[in-house]
Amino acid sequence: MKKLRKYLPVLILFFLYSCGSNLPEAKSVAESQIMGKRFFTFNTVVRVNQIETSRDEVRGEDESAIHNPAEARVFREAVEKAWPGARMTWAFSWLALNDQRPNYRDLRELIVSYHNKYGDEITFIPGGYFANMYNSREQVNRDLHDGLQLVSEMVGEGYRPNSVIAGFLSAENLSYLAEKEGIHVCQGNIWSQYAVDNGDGEGSISYPYYPSREHFCKPAQGKEDFIDIVNLDGWTVDFINAKYPGGRQFNDDWCGSRQGVGPIETVIRLGTERGTREMIATTAAHFDRGFELNGFAWVTCCWEMSLVEARKIYGYKGRNGLDGLEIWFTEMRKRWPDAQCITQGEFGLLWREHYKNNDSINYRFVQRGSGICGSDPELEIRWFMNKDFRMALLRNWKKNTPEKVIDFTRYDLEAKEPADPLAGEPIRNWSLMNRLNQKGTRPQDIAIDMNELNAEEQDFISGRYPDMTFKNPTK
Repeated sequence: MKKLRKYLPVLILFFLYSCGSNLPEAKSVAESQIMGKRFFTFNTVVRVNQIETSRDEVRGEDESAIHNPAEARVFREAVEKAWPGARMTWAFSWLALNDQRPNYRDLRELIVSYHNKYGDEITFIPGGYFANMYNSREQVNRDLHDGLQLVSEMVGEGYRPNSVIAGFLSAENLSYLAEKEGIHVCQGNIWSQYAVDNGDGEGSISYPYYPSREHFCKPAQGKEDFIDIVNLDGWTVDFINAKYPGGRQFNDDWCGSRQGVGPIETVIRLGTERGTREMIATTAAHFDRGFELNGFAWVTCCWEMSLVEARKIYGYKGRNGLDGLEIWFTEMRKRWPDAQCITQGEFGLLWREHYKNNDSINYRFVQRGSGICGSDPELEIRWFMNKDFRMALLRNWKKNTPEKVIDFTRYDLEAKEPADPLAGEPIRNWSLMNRLNQKGTRPQDIAIDMNELNAEEQDFISGRYPDMTFKNPTK
């Protein structure tokens, strides 16, 4: 017995070692759980021109002067300083992958070193956002195939990204990514994208979902229209401010509808103090109340690399926003120390591991206006998002007014994307709008009482939320 006790530690170690093949698997299962956790994904885009409509045609500003290793180094070091250990996602445009000027060659080499050092993801962005506005679906598929191959060659050692960044991407192209390229995560929609920037894609839900083969904004309804790719939003926005189309003038400010955590609409446009307050308020809507309602929380932001020195081209009052980035990241880590900053691909695959289809999706959000720019402080919005529909209820919480329905988008109805654009004739609007849309841009988009929904609509909502009661249903 004495000899046995003497060698017991060695025997235990031997036993653990012999079972070692099972230990990583058990760890993987534990880490794969998405519920009970807060996630942050941080992306950036490296391009040559502001808008790259195709492989050889561009629009907008030439940004090549501010895409170089010096700017990338400032940017990445700011991220690491504010959030040590953060992993982010870099997306290269076609021109940025192929530009042979020294600054781009050195930039590509530097970002590959960040992949090796920090575990960052490197991927491709077709068209520099909104590729389907300008290109046929067939051409976008070719760009995806060739662009992803260039990324793999750039990184080397058999590297393959887990995701793609696209702004918005048609259902057919999302299907191609999943079925031909083996990629199952895509930033393929921008929630609340309407009458702002260059393309419109309003109508989706704001958290991950599997898209339908009918329309990228529509969650798949069943096996027949299911695409095995996790469709992700590009920027977490302020739900109150988002109901305005494009933006609105508020005193001396222009309040863009995508105001939330994105730098242009916050720290660059509004300045560091107000900008970071808005970013933190939007983050809190998800990491506090949203976490309680949904069992997990997710905030995402794309901070294009051109914005590191945007003042040189776009004249943003001398601001590059990095001081705000540091404040925002530091506050996130302080208030939510359990939050994880991981790559877009990692997050999407964690979600895919938990959700096998859209049947159990039931996202709910509650947000009150921050009082900053277009986020009206007296308003409170409740969002309900699931496979069947999305619905938004708005009220004045200070006056305790009854809630009004400002958005009721049904996903059980047939949806259809635009056809391929003709040469020189881009198609801007790829939105999915039917019964009632939050932007209020159509004559029918007028806020209504819950009881003004007809009986069939009320039954449809009650089927998902039995506790939601209606008075005097309209027949």
